[in-house]
Amino acid sequence: MSQVVSKPVRAPIHAAAGVLAMLTIAVFWLSTVTSELFAPRALIVAVKSAIPWGFLLLIPALILTGATGFAAAKGRGGRVIEAKQKRMPLIAANGLLVLIPSALFLAAKARAGEFDTAFYAVQALELAAGATNLILLGLNMRDGFKLSGRFRRRKAKLKA
Repeated sequence: MSQVVSKPVRAPIHAAAGVLAMLTIAVFWLSTVTSELFAPRALIVAVKSAIPWGFLLLIPALILTGATGFAAAKGRGGRVIEAKQKRMPLIAANGLLVLIPSALFLAAKARAGEFDTAFYAVQALELAAGATNLILLGLNMRDGFKLSGRFRRRKAKLKA
């Protein structure tokens, strides 16, 4: 028996999945930068090897975020929703075409001990693409707050 998820249930799921996706990408990004700048090679190998396993958390979170977002927007319009919908294909394409292949390449190179020019070039690309997705997801989160009315400033009541 199929059951449609109601909007009140869908919104918290959407928000939680979006936050989980952003935090996962942020952890990947910060772990990479920290290990590259301050850690011995063994830790870099561990970080680069662990990131693809994190896809088991990240990919479902992104899919759930997109699915619940599109479902919540069904029948609604406006600039904010359109902006969110335009960003999602960019986020997905960036992840599928740049981030996942880069992470798999870097994990293989790191495990092989090949910290060469190709490794660092792809590492730079991955960091730029990851930062881009964080920014795009952050913009979508901001717009989600606008749509939900969360953090809306209340006008002060003036005394007459």
